[in-house]
Amino acid sequence: MPRQPKRPVPPPKRMASYRQRMRAAGLRPVQIWVPDTRAPDFAEKCRRQARAVAADDPAGDELMRFVAQIYELPE
Repeated sequence: MPRQPKRPVPPPKRMASYRQRMRAAGLRPVQIWVPDTRAPDFAEKCRRQARAVAADDPAGDELMRFVAQIYELPE
């Protein structure tokens, strides 16, 4: 007697099963919000913030010279 084809599992049930497996593996779901890098003003905001940080760190050049002096390249 031929077998009947399996019915596809509905997406909500499939997702619930996936979440259950992930939780059993010791994981938990987390949702995070990040900046939209596709936004037209994203690059300008980055530049503006970088300039603000650089202007507020007068010891930055001295620190970078110190790091360059003590840094050893791996052989």
